Amino acid sequence: MKKGTIYMLPTLIGGENAQDVIPAEVIQKTIELRCFIVENIKTARRYLRKLDREFPIDDSTFFILNKKTDASEFRKFIQPALKGEDIGIMSEAGCPGVADPGAGVVAVAHSNGIHVKPLVGPSSILLALMGSGFSGQEFAFHGYLPKDRKDRIRKLRDFEADTRRTGMTHLFMDTPFRNMNVLEDLLNELNDATMLSIASNITVGDENIQTMSVVDWREKAYDLSKKPTIFSIGRIQ
Repeated sequence: MKKGTIYMLPTLIGGENAQDVIPAEVIQKTIELRCFIVENIKTARRYLRKLDREFPIDDSTFFILNKKTDASEFRKFIQPALKGEDIGIMSEAGCPGVADPGAGVVAVAHSNGIHVKPLVGPSSILLALMGSGFSGQEFAFHGYLPKDRKDRIRKLRDFEADTRRTGMTHLFMDTPFRNMNVLEDLLNELNDATMLSIASNITVGDENIQTMSVVDWREKAYDLSKKPTIFSIGRIQ
């Protein structure tokens, strides 16, 4: 029996119009599927209905994959693909498998000879890097920063020192409710001349991507407390 394909389905980063950021072919493939691995069923259903008001939610199967999901469940998730059915993986926002629990299922799919096809869509990480003016030749995405302030400051200083030494771009993020804590640490703990890029609400109407020195950010900082944000430390080329 021919195995199904696992499609990595990009979703929306914010409240933007899907047709503005998701290619038509990707939308079509998404609404053709009837089996999904998702972080949140309610969010996934809402997204599918946004793509197609008549999408048959009740005829679809949803497996929940989040930080609490045990890896022993992954084998069950891919069973439909082993029987020939295509499956879509969706994260809460953006691209699945990147800073997202979807990577574990993909690894199991590969080990079982299932074809995995990533589809094109918005990645806040790459869009932030593209808009920063920093090096795209050498960069690292670190995901969420440590919750403990001392550990967080140590990380930020490590990024700063590495950028100064190698020119590497360091991208990182935190939950929106901690964004202002991160910004405060960046502005209070880093050197005046360090270059900092802040990309908030990427792809949304009030998107804001700005790069300037830490000393200039102290004059022009704005409220990030409710805005999904990617921070980056880098060197202007």
